[in-house]
Amino acid sequence: MSSQPSRAKGSATTSPGGNDGSAPSVAHHLSASNLSIAYDTGHGSEALLAVDELDFRIERGEFVCIVGPSGCGKTTFLDAVAGFIPVSAGELTLGGAEIVKPGPDRAMVFQQPNLLPWRRVLHNVTYGLEMAGIMRGARAEERAKELLTLVGLSDFIDSYPRQLSGGMRQRVNLARALAVEPDLLLLDEPFASVDAQTRETLQNELLRIRERTNFSALFVTHDISESVFLGDRVCIFSPRPGRVSKEIVIDLPKPRTAEIRRDPKFIGYVEEIAMELMTASSSVGRSNTTDASNENEGR
Repeated sequence: MSSQPSRAKGSATTSPGGNDGSAPSVAHHLSASNLSIAYDTGHGSEALLAVDELDFRIERGEFVCIVGPSGCGKTTFLDAVAGFIPVSAGELTLGGAEIVKPGPDRAMVFQQPNLLPWRRVLHNVTYGLEMAGIMRGARAEERAKELLTLVGLSDFIDSYPRQLSGGMRQRVNLARALAVEPDLLLLDEPFASVDAQTRETLQNELLRIRERTNFSALFVTHDISESVFLGDRVCIFSPRPGRVSKEIVIDLPKPRTAEIRRDPKFIGYVEEIAMELMTASSSVGRSNTTDASNENEGR
């Protein structure tokens, strides 16, 4: 029998209260309050409500994973945090500042590396630094070399993307994102396109890099085991419109190694998340069946 995972909401980071005994103020790194996101489907119908009344927090230095059924608004929320799409209602802030557009304080690692094929590996990593106006020339190259060493690609700085494996290209993608030293790293199923063995290797590498850099991260995945292995917390999104239906603090030792996947506590977390997702999907199916039945009765 697996041990029972702990469940608790992540605690807020607070600053001291005033001398008058007033309550301390809350300072979250990323904060979404009563957030709704709707967008036009392009079919002349009403806007599609992808996320509704979402409350979500990340503290500085946290690695938070989001899992949920397909179409639940996970990537839509990630795109809003990146500043790619506007929010419809509510508040979305990073470091207390409203998110209204992309910025160098956030960097996205996409499912596909999207490297520039005419640029060598080194200059694919410097590209983000150049575009953000952070640094150029020798300084940018030195920074890129440091990151490529960190991700284990120091021997491939002069290679072209076509000469790399899928896993190696994704490492370049990660190095390019880390080069700008973002306040928040956003990852949209970055390992979904590689084989299972490479995926586990990249997960281990990501945790190793985080141990050295302590970046804050928001990681979207369909892989439950991946979310438990990587995350400090796992937030489970409900079916559309998305909101957090359950939040689980992952109380496992660090640094995490491959052996932790066999730990009864790890398996317990995976089972708990899987059950929550199954329950949510079943309730939606029952709701749709009831709606269809009521429609037929009204005809």
